[in-house]
Amino acid sequence: MSRKLISSGSEFETKIGYSRAVVDGDYVFVSGTTGYNYATNSISDDAAEQADQCFANIEQALKEAGSSIAQIVRVTYILPNRDDFKPCWPVFEKWLGEVRPAATMFEARLLDDAMKIEIQVTARV
Repeated sequence: MSRKLISSGSEFETKIGYSRAVVDGDYVFVSGTTGYNYATNSISDDAAEQADQCFANIEQALKEAGSSIAQIVRVTYILPNRDDFKPCWPVFEKWLGEVRPAATMFEARLLDDAMKIEIQVTARV
């Protein structure tokens, strides 16, 4: 199987040495994705709005990889403040309510204090 790298164009991809997503075999591995809106060069102050943007960014990477949100089998949520997790639940249900992948959430600091959530997924091609 060939390996395909998907880029979002983020400056961090080259600076840190990673890809937005990697297609390997039957799976797509999407890197931790923040709620940064690349169209407006901005990030919301609201964790739920950031979560929604995370999934929009993830959806774009999955499309480029030949997959979709419906093919997600694993999701990991990383939040610097666990109290922001529950307010994001409606967003998670919106994007994954029918998909219901295996999930994990943990609390950890993120690269920038403006980031309130980072989401990583694994999907089938």
